[in-house]
Amino acid sequence: MLAVLLLTANISFLAALDEGDGTNSLGADNFYDENFDDYLDFGEDAGLTVSASRETTQQMEVLTREDIEKRHAPDLAALLEEALDMGITRYGAYGSQTEINIRGFDTERIAVLIDGVPANSPRSGEFDINQIALSNVERIEVIYGGSDTRYNVSGALGGVINIITVKKQEKGLRIDGSISNTGYLPGGYNKKQNGDTGEAHPEDIVDTQRMHLSAAYGAETFSWKAAWFGNRAANHYLYRDYSGFARRKENNEILDTGADFSFTRNLPGDASLLASAGLYYADKNYPVTGTSRGRAKEYDFSVKPNIMLNMPRAFHDDLSAEASLSYTWADMRYGDISHSSDQYITGINRWSWYPADKLTFRSGLDWRFIHVDSTEDGLRNGNNGGLYATAEFKPTATLLFIASLKGVTDTRQGAAVPKAGFVWQAADWFSLKNNYFRSFKFPDFDDRFYHSADGLYTGNPNLKPEDGWGADLGGEFTYTGGETRSSDPAEDSGAVKIIRHAPAFNAGSTVYVQWTTDSIHWVKQGTRWSPENIGTAFFTGIDIRPALTVPLSFLIFDRVKFGLNYQYQLSRLLNDDLNFSDTLRIPYMPAHIVGASIDLSWKSGEPAAGSLVLSAHWESVRYADTLNRMELEPYCLVNVTVNQSIGKNLNVFAALRNALNQLYTSFAEYPMPGISLTLGGQIQITKP
Repeated sequence: MLAVLLLTANISFLAALDEGDGTNSLGADNFYDENFDDYLDFGEDAGLTVSASRETTQQMEVLTREDIEKRHAPDLAALLEEALDMGITRYGAYGSQTEINIRGFDTERIAVLIDGVPANSPRSGEFDINQIALSNVERIEVIYGGSDTRYNVSGALGGVINIITVKKQEKGLRIDGSISNTGYLPGGYNKKQNGDTGEAHPEDIVDTQRMHLSAAYGAETFSWKAAWFGNRAANHYLYRDYSGFARRKENNEILDTGADFSFTRNLPGDASLLASAGLYYADKNYPVTGTSRGRAKEYDFSVKPNIMLNMPRAFHDDLSAEASLSYTWADMRYGDISHSSDQYITGINRWSWYPADKLTFRSGLDWRFIHVDSTEDGLRNGNNGGLYATAEFKPTATLLFIASLKGVTDTRQGAAVPKAGFVWQAADWFSLKNNYFRSFKFPDFDDRFYHSADGLYTGNPNLKPEDGWGADLGGEFTYTGGETRSSDPAEDSGAVKIIRHAPAFNAGSTVYVQWTTDSIHWVKQGTRWSPENIGTAFFTGIDIRPALTVPLSFLIFDRVKFGLNYQYQLSRLLNDDLNFSDTLRIPYMPAHIVGASIDLSWKSGEPAAGSLVLSAHWESVRYADTLNRMELEPYCLVNVTVNQSIGKNLNVFAALRNALNQLYTSFAEYPMPGISLTLGGQIQITKP
């Protein structure tokens, strides 16, 4: 049996006590923040869309609303890179195509959920991060490894990202608004290689503007929230091309906007009904190549209505249920040569049965009906989904076993996807986790049916599913610190007042191993490109994340948090006649990632407060091709964000990204922006 060493990471730092009675402290057993129940949709353990995972045998990281607001990241990928040191591959600044990497797997092999509902495109397998406005996100959960048992969705070879956008609204009316400007350092540049020079463009100081406005209202039996966002990004930053000439990015302009609405209603028997809808539109210019002055035009439009029902007591006290029905229409036009109109309906039904204190049974069904009409794929219909059953057994208060089996099918073929794991709270300060799982993914529509107008790219309808297995083992060490007490002179009785906690320390890591076969890659056969099941790969690695929180009583400073992260991944391509001795790595996967962060907070009066977040993210050498001949240099990104509240309603912020002005390439021959400065403000008005 495979055994692997781990310490599971928890990037949500343990909160040190504010001065006072200590009721805001998070103990060792409280993984989530004190408002956890807000995400449970009026039920203790249910809530398809707004629930956070209570307990999982897998490594899991959580970003709260506070984490998101402190960093003011431009998009989801930048947030995950800064806060969790996740690997990101992107073709440029905001609005460009972006891949998120977990344990060596890209976005097409990561299950992205919005409020618990799968959001990956069934045509391409990708997920457009620009359609998610971070101003509307309440919480983000990242579950590492394949075959997650909480949501049990197919295609999660690398893991699951669950983006939670809705929660119970507090009673009363709340209005939020924000606006910001991002500027790049202007300077002289070459208009083309060895060509005429261009003067500095002062307008690059006002390159990108972002706006957000939302209103929310909570009552005794219902609540609603409406939000709108808009972005203008010229993306006119300076860079150096592969010949060393200074250039200015052009023809990469983005205009996009979106709106979201949700309504929650209490029903009899503690049940609740949630209806939501999302709208997104984008007008994008794409450079033909990373340094080209030519461009292609793209228009994106999507509509996503959704309705969800949660019954924490379904017909019986020991039975709960949740159901969701969602519809997506995504329309994309790329120049005059490509047009696609994707429509799909996703239905989900999950049940939980609690026959005894130590035993829980869960089961569920998810199914997706797909209609694709595109220039490349033609008119196609399809469907896929699966049925799962999970058993959770807790023989003691410190030990939990979880076993799950899911049957998946696309009506042409099927497979059984098992998973087993456990959590052992060995001591108050240490816990252990272990998992064994199969990972499985059906081919996407583009892989099967894509056909370019010039006939150079043709899909393969005979592709086999991607298959594999994996395991991880780990633990977490937690020290919450003791209390520092002193007599309160204001109390004649000599009562004791808690001043603050001692420093809190949290350290964990995860060691994992995964093997995949029949991975799908596009290969050139003569003059034509076609996808084939040629990928076989092996991954193993370790993820270490210590964190320290220290209360402060110096001037206005309240506390400081230190975080470190080290990730090592050994990957090997084993296609055809390759073996371990060939030492060929997976493209775009660095062997080493190192991250560090400092979060300093202060109080400058009541209710004024502020914070400074300093983070660094370093990646080692990567390769852009399977033969490891095209080497991409290491790079280090340093980001600094300062927040300061002014009064009860106003917050101003400044964010300096790539503060070292690192010139680097994320995707081959697509240079990334240098130093940028974002200035903005946010206003919040609350009326009880």
